[in-house]
Amino acid sequence: MALHMTVDPDAAEPPYEQIRARIAERARSGELPVGYKLPTVRGLAGDLGLAVNTVAKAYRALEADGVIETRGRNGTFVAAPGDTSAREAATAARAFAERAQRLGLTREAARTAAEEALRAVYG
Repeated sequence: MALHMTVDPDAAEPPYEQIRARIAERARSGELPVGYKLPTVRGLAGDLGLAVNTVAKAYRALEADGVIETRGRNGTFVAAPGDTSAREAATAARAFAERAQRLGLTREAARTAAEEALRAVYG
């Protein structure tokens, strides 16, 4: 199975984010199964007509999110889903709460800020 993908240069989101979002969605939906070997950074960059650093940035973000894993010279693969997403979300939420408290926000003001951010992202 080949990884077929296009990047819209006129889209609002930058190319690396388009790559990150498409690979993440395909991995989470199962379209890209666990263990699927992704193209090399150079290979995908060449296929898409993008700079190598653009694809590398997308891969780094995907790896940080636990969607893919790099196995050295063996390549980059779709990672098995785990509880890393929930754990990372809890860590980010705690960091937000601590920062809001340091800024002197009330619990309600912090909750309002979080809700507004969620609406902006999720709609």
